[in-house]
Amino acid sequence: MDDGSPQTETPAPAPASRGDILMPLPDRDFDVTEVAVPWKLLTEAGYRVVFATEAGATPAADPLLLTGVLFGKLGAAPEPKAFYAELVDDPGFKAPLRWRDLDPAAFAGLFLPGGHAPGMRQYLGSAELQRLLARFWATGRPVAAICHGVLALARAVDPATGRSVLHGMRTTCLPRYMERTAFFLTFWRRGRYYRTYPAYVEDEVRAALADAAHFERGPRNLTRRGTRDDDSAAFVVEDGRYISARWPGDSYAIAKRFIPLLENARP
Repeated sequence: MDDGSPQTETPAPAPASRGDILMPLPDRDFDVTEVAVPWKLLTEAGYRVVFATEAGATPAADPLLLTGVLFGKLGAAPEPKAFYAELVDDPGFKAPLRWRDLDPAAFAGLFLPGGHAPGMRQYLGSAELQRLLARFWATGRPVAAICHGVLALARAVDPATGRSVLHGMRTTCLPRYMERTAFFLTFWRRGRYYRTYPAYVEDEVRAALADAAHFERGPRNLTRRGTRDDDSAAFVVEDGRYISARWPGDSYAIAKRFIPLLENARP
């Protein structure tokens, strides 16, 4: 009965957690879109994304992707930037776990984002993280990797075989033509900002595979990006419980395709 007193709206309850998804990060310079979009879509689907950095430092995205690499351009789109603005207030993001404290068995899935700026080398070159990724791979649970995140996985070695965990898998990653074009367009202003390592990501990933035919570059594209409602410009490769994508423009597609893998893997 309404007695005329002010009514307080009861907030809708948060969805029950369907499991924790591990997302390791460097302390700085990760790609805004490749982290914020999967975080948003996985959270909306009822999963909790657990962040981890090398020593538990609060991470920060590549600032140029928030302001624009050149003349305010070549950065993240408005919606991923809005997601990132939400993400920085997430308690788990502000107080991440440490890589050395992680138990792969505690997570339902693993998501490996990318980024190309110098701070990414902490994540891409860490032997400790590579061992963790190999341990997670051995659980048989779903794994997603995008852009340079595929390189982190390619560098993870299966101790039983001495080969990359991607040996025998089909995958994509940041294509050589994308990396090279971005470098040539911006070198005059940003130097080697778009060249994380002397070798191209595609070349190193290809070298980790069992067969050259296992690498899939996808349709040639430099500007069109997928969105929440339109995946026509996106490209992902799914091989069993592993899914990969090329660049920030595939972030919505890989997140949406990762969720069914997680659902199908639930006991």
